[in-house]
Amino acid sequence: MRRSFGRTRPSVADVEGTPTTPADSGGAPEAVDDVAGAGVTAGAGAGAGPAGGRARARSRGRSLRLVGPLALVGLAATACERPNFGYPDGVTNYSPRLLNLWQGSAIAALVVGGIVWAMILYAVVAFRRRTDVLPRQVRYNLPVEILYTVVPVVVVASMFFYTARDESKVTRLSAHPDVTVDVIGFRWNWQFKYIDPGTGRTGPNSIEVTGRPGEPAVLVLPQGRSIRFVETSPDVIHSFWVPEFLFKRDVVPGRINQFELTVTKTGTFIGRCAELCGTDHDRMNFYVKVVPQAEYNKFIADRLNAPIATTEAAASATTTATTATTGSGQ
Repeated sequence: MRRSFGRTRPSVADVEGTPTTPADSGGAPEAVDDVAGAGVTAGAGAGAGPAGGRARARSRGRSLRLVGPLALVGLAATACERPNFGYPDGVTNYSPRLLNLWQGSAIAALVVGGIVWAMILYAVVAFRRRTDVLPRQVRYNLPVEILYTVVPVVVVASMFFYTARDESKVTRLSAHPDVTVDVIGFRWNWQFKYIDPGTGRTGPNSIEVTGRPGEPAVLVLPQGRSIRFVETSPDVIHSFWVPEFLFKRDVVPGRINQFELTVTKTGTFIGRCAELCGTDHDRMNFYVKVVPQAEYNKFIADRLNAPIATTEAAASATTTATTATTGSGQ
């Protein structure tokens, strides 16, 4: 009898009760020799005994180890292109980069999950209970401990590197964007001001679009031009989010947040506030209308040539609506 981890473990000799010497067996030496010879002959001829069992276990282990690589090769051979893994198709110049980051993360997660499941299934099959004899108890296995420490560190470091690299690209600002828009989020609507590219500021005849209760603001943007969004808020935290942009950024009181992108597809896309900001947070929507450059130029020209009286009346109505919404409290 031997002890392992504080409990008694029977040896193979204890379980089988096989005599090891002629004195223990109490019989003639010739009989013992005959029995041993028969055992050897039977083991060699039929593959029985502990040696044969170990050989079969090793064969099954080699077969199981081939399943994982063959499955990965099959998937790689049959996959024409990487799926989106549920990620939406974006409409900006950063969409391919963001999709690639998402696909890489999903593939890494699937590979790690597949390896873990393969190890679990291998342990279930290869080390299932066959006899009452306990398997050899191993207290420490330095190679395995190094493996399951180094591999997670490598995976996390790789994901951190690619995330930081893409984040720096997405948040980069150019020196001279084609269009600059002031985004003002207030309770509970949006106001957009087009910045004059020549002066870098708004003026008395600047173009402003303000949402009203039941009338979401419509932000018109040109296709294929770099657009910078400059965000501010006079009251509470809001969040500027257009799902098709695959990007959102908080609108924080007392702080100016900026981001820049280029919309590559035309269409009308809904925008939302992604930060709980008060009673009418769910109604704080707007629209982004992306049009070709010629149509955008016509929109700007029509707004700039509008009568001043009409512009002042619209500004007065905007001030009244803003006062009504912000004065109701949160």
